[in-house]
Amino acid sequence: MSGDGEDGRGGASSPPAPGPAAAPRPDGGMGPETAEGGQPPAPAAPPRSISSQKKIEILARLRAAGSPGRAAKLRAANRTEREAWGVEGGLLSEMAQDLRAEISVDGRVLLADALWREGVLETRMLALKLLTQARMRPDHGAWDLLSRWVYRFDCRAVAEAGAAALARRLAAEPARLAVLDDWAAASNVWTRRCVFSATAGFAKGRHPSAEEIAARDKVVALARAMEGETRPVIRQAIDSWCTALARHDPERAAQAVARR
Repeated sequence: MSGDGEDGRGGASSPPAPGPAAAPRPDGGMGPETAEGGQPPAPAAPPRSISSQKKIEILARLRAAGSPGRAAKLRAANRTEREAWGVEGGLLSEMAQDLRAEISVDGRVLLADALWREGVLETRMLALKLLTQARMRPDHGAWDLLSRWVYRFDCRAVAEAGAAALARRLAAEPARLAVLDDWAAASNVWTRRCVFSATAGFAKGRHPSAEEIAARDKVVALARAMEGETRPVIRQAIDSWCTALARHDPERAAQAVARR
């Protein structure tokens, strides 16, 4: 209800006889609530927030959609022992899209946090997909979660979904690129990989802004500082970033590989 305190309107032409005060309506007004023409108003929209029941429903749907065979293949492909239910990636994306339309930003942050804490591969994937959106206001709650989770990425599927979510938040506020130095120094290989996988968008613009040029310079400097990296997942991410940059900014791309 709107809480505007407006009285309902009836059809009587004379004032009512004195009597006990009418009970307050939920919106703060007094007396029976009606809309224009004396008809009851449309029902209020449901609250756009997370409830424990919503999480229970989501978990039940994920479990029902799972497959032991797919779960085994998923764990093998990601070289992880984390619990997996074998839910198809397309369904996770579909669920995330529906939930983003249904729940407010703050509600999605709460839901994502709850799903991440479940610790199952698919619940973490869905949590990350819930926060993968270019236009999200306010987005500080999503950024706070993602900037903590990045140090907990533990397999390729989670790291790739996480990089996609992080990329949107970095693009929304390039000042956040200051965290790249911490990521580059992390012991977690997937965190270090995000230095490049989460900033790929900055390498692809044809007409970069001053902020985007500064972002490129920062990533190029980190690529050179990490030239001793031998882990294939990081080397591949660096090479992919430099290849994308070379299409539009070959001089800077050359700087990234000058000493390799």
